[in-house]
Amino acid sequence: MDLERKFCGLERVETDGSEIAGYASVFGVSDQGGDVVEPGAYAVSLERLRARGGRVKMLWQHDPAQPIGVWDEVREDAAGLWVRGRILTDVEKGRDAAALVAAGAIDGLSIGYRTRKATKNDRGQRLLCELELWEVSLVTFPMLPEARVDAKGDAPGADPLQELAAAIRSARLSLAGG
Repeated sequence: MDLERKFCGLERVETDGSEIAGYASVFGVSDQGGDVVEPGAYAVSLERLRARGGRVKMLWQHDPAQPIGVWDEVREDAAGLWVRGRILTDVEKGRDAAALVAAGAIDGLSIGYRTRKATKNDRGQRLLCELELWEVSLVTFPMLPEARVDAKGDAPGADPLQELAAAIRSARLSLAGG
């Protein structure tokens, strides 16, 4: 199986040039390719990584030759896959990335993964049930605008506006029959 990628947009970035946090993937929302990530899709992969002391990599534009930082926290919650990490400004591409993110020129996150289990719904969408997560990249063009970096160091649910946004997403999905 080939490594797949799923692009997500940045919502709001508050950064000192190195710290970012937010959603790399949002559950239950169809991306531009018609894929929908199901809740729990990352659980097995994240547990395997933890068990062997591994980490999800932070890359620049999915290039394995250009790591630009570290994800200090990667976890699922009710809304999606939340990440918190540090862009390493001691490396040239990290300095570039931090400057571009701070300026708003780079506004996307993207996951690199392998599909382990998927089904199709009656609308022809692929429902991604289990994914092997390899990396989360900073990218130029997001595929899933609903998943975004929220702010430096903020945990999900810490902001009433985040809770309201999650409730609106949930209501929209219910109305759409998803």
